[in-house]
This record gives sequence, C-alpha cells and structure tokens, in this order.
Amino acid sequence: MTSPAPEEVFYTAEFIDGPLEGQVDSRVLVQGAHDSRISMVSLVEGIETLFWYDEVDERDVQGRIHVRYRFDATDSDPYVPEDQPE
Repeated sequence: MTSPAPEEVFYTAEFIDGPLEGQVDSRVLVQGAHDSRISMVSLVEGIETLFWYDEVDERDVQGRIHVRYRFDATDSDPYVPEDQPE
C-alpha cells in the first residue's frame, strides 16, 4: 500500500472573523474529511482562551480543499476585540 501524497492529507482552514480573523492554517484530514467545527486555543493577555469556529463553506483551490470558518461567540470564551475598549 502506498502513502497518500502530502496534498491529499492536508487542507487549508481560513478563519474569516473573530479573534483569529485572517489566520490561515494547514490542518490534517481525518479519514479523508475536514472538520466541520474547530476549537482553537489562543493566549489573550496571558490567559488561555478557547475559541470555536464553524464551517461556512468548502472549495477546491488548486487541488487542495480550502474551508472557511466563522467564529461562534456563543460557545467561545469571552474576549474583548482589539478595536473595542474594555
């Protein structure tokens, strides 16, 4: 049995809003599928904060799966956006 090519086991995750807006990650496909919901841990003022993101859509970009994710503020830990005063 041969191993799949690297581009067949990874996909691109793009975070379109929320605290990780603009971040793009390379993630591993699990059993050939991408995650419909992603949890991400990030440091906010030195405190680990859990953010949840849900799939918006998926498309093929030059032979690689590209999935866009939207921030789920309801299920995520609270945070203050940089452009808003506390």
